[in-house]
Amino acid sequence: MSIDMSQFFGVFFEESQEHLEEMEHLLMSISLDDPDPEDLNSIFRAAHSIKGGSGVFGFDALTGLTHVMENILDLARKDELAITKVIVDQLLITVDTLKNILKSYQNEDDIDWAAIEKGTVQLEALLKTEGGSEQSLTSEDESGFGFFDVPVQDDDDSFGFFDPLDANDESEEEGFGLFAESEDVDDDSFGFFDDEPTKIPAASTLESQENDDVIETPKPVPSVTTKSEEKTATAGKTTVAGKKLVKKAESKESGSIRVDTMKIDSLVNLVGELVITQSMIKIVGRDVHGEVEEKLEGAIGELSRNIREIQEAVMSMRMLPMSFAFNRFPRVVRDLADKLGKDLELVIEGGATEIDKGMIEKLVDPLTHLIRNSVDHGIEMPNIRAAADKPKVGTVVLNAEQRGSSILITITDDGAGLNRERILEKAMNSGMDVSEDMPDEKVWPLIFEAGFSTAEAVTDVSGRGVGMDVVRRNIESIGGRVEIESTAGKGSVFRIRLPLTLAIVDGMCISVTDQTFIIPLTNIIESMQPTKDQIKSIGNDQLLWVREEYWPLVPLHELMGIEGANTDPTSAIVVLVETSRKRFGLLIDALEGQQQVVIKSLEQHYKRIPGVAGATIMGDGGVALILDIESIASVVSIPNQSEVSIVS
Repeated sequence: MSIDMSQFFGVFFEESQEHLEEMEHLLMSISLDDPDPEDLNSIFRAAHSIKGGSGVFGFDALTGLTHVMENILDLARKDELAITKVIVDQLLITVDTLKNILKSYQNEDDIDWAAIEKGTVQLEALLKTEGGSEQSLTSEDESGFGFFDVPVQDDDDSFGFFDPLDANDESEEEGFGLFAESEDVDDDSFGFFDDEPTKIPAASTLESQENDDVIETPKPVPSVTTKSEEKTATAGKTTVAGKKLVKKAESKESGSIRVDTMKIDSLVNLVGELVITQSMIKIVGRDVHGEVEEKLEGAIGELSRNIREIQEAVMSMRMLPMSFAFNRFPRVVRDLADKLGKDLELVIEGGATEIDKGMIEKLVDPLTHLIRNSVDHGIEMPNIRAAADKPKVGTVVLNAEQRGSSILITITDDGAGLNRERILEKAMNSGMDVSEDMPDEKVWPLIFEAGFSTAEAVTDVSGRGVGMDVVRRNIESIGGRVEIESTAGKGSVFRIRLPLTLAIVDGMCISVTDQTFIIPLTNIIESMQPTKDQIKSIGNDQLLWVREEYWPLVPLHELMGIEGANTDPTSAIVVLVETSRKRFGLLIDALEGQQQVVIKSLEQHYKRIPGVAGATIMGDGGVALILDIESIASVVSIPNQSEVSIVS
């Protein structure tokens, strides 16, 4: 009987990617003075797994390179080769090469054999120079890689595919689970054929993974936590706070399942429709009276609770730990610190905090820019820090935490802080409307303007004024905002506030004439009905004096082209809202109440509308537009406070 092995490619690609990420994480956190044997074993097993699986599937480009890499790691874990910074650097380069090879196989692209040859030569050179002589593992046949082993002496070198004399061995480092002999299948199992040596799963049990966008829930991931738990990596100028990986469950399949995110998105949409249907039933229930009314209200209440629980359960399936994004930054900081000649410590906290998967994907670029900015512009050179009586090693802290219905991500550094004078000088030279007496909270956001850079020279790291404007734009596109605090000589703090999920938003329903709109609660400060003495004006613009400052008033009916709305602020409602850049008041007719709504894309079904983030369906079947407060803020002009104060 022949087996079409291509049906297992998707699982191999995903698990190999996880092994490579695990290797990179462990290499970044390994101690050169006293490497943890378990860490070395885990790195070896990861390389061992990739080599074995690539041999089974005929991915020769992966097999050869991981074999040489495995030789180095085997010597290291046997204390026959000392781990040095040179070795760690080369192993990290090899991990990058393996990632590229894996991607080439996955996309069916041409293999870069020159890069593979170069990487192999460099690794073999390490064996000769660092290890004394090039060595190979005695229990492995390089051509067969142990696929048809008879009794083996070294338990690490057998893939356990056909190993009749070692069926009761409990080694964690054996087979891929293709023909697993024991129940203790650990990291090296791709989970293809478990339990019985010759049992082949039905085609329905494994789907061909054509879509790379897959969530595994719940999947133990490398986590970097509090500084008190840190383990310092001395490989290079960067040290990383970390701890050992979370141990995988004995039976991987019993604790998690791979699910295509399209299926989860479909569930989210169905739950959204269920919420809308529930709202419709409530409206219909208003027309029911008498004894039936009481019974119906009880049933609707129970239905509401159940739908809420289903909704939370489904949404939790889209949630992933922030460590999925955070774990790539130790490598970024390490490489950048080496390039700049700086001593740095990256501390990662709150990696277990969960956020919507869609947001993680859109957060990577902004976070990368902010962290690179802290390393490049924030942290001073060691001699400058020493002259300022600061620790030689600079610290960058990346933290995530949940606050209510929002996620707060902070990037904190103990560097020089933002240079207020240089920012103002650059802004004035660029023709921006700034003044020397501007408060700090209005000066710092200037660095997010397009083309704005205070770097004295353009390098391959920074100085071209691109990046920070992208940071703000990307964060605002997912409903977030950025705040900055900075103290000269002490450092800076960048705070990113985000909603928990992109699919559902808590909002305030408001109305203008007979049309309903939704304002996200994260943007709302308060709502009020102003008095006559609180209203001021400059020309045709109206302003509201409240909270010891003037707020521009934006009539929502003008913005949305609605006729017949109330234009008198003293008999209307003003909702005070804020974004990362501005505060203003929205003039509306009435508040309808708070409601959780499911966001539907207008661009996908209709077209983009300025000032609108999406739409939702209300209980009466009507459509309500969800306002994009960030984009509305971009067209609001903030008046000069001193000019307004003299206007009656």
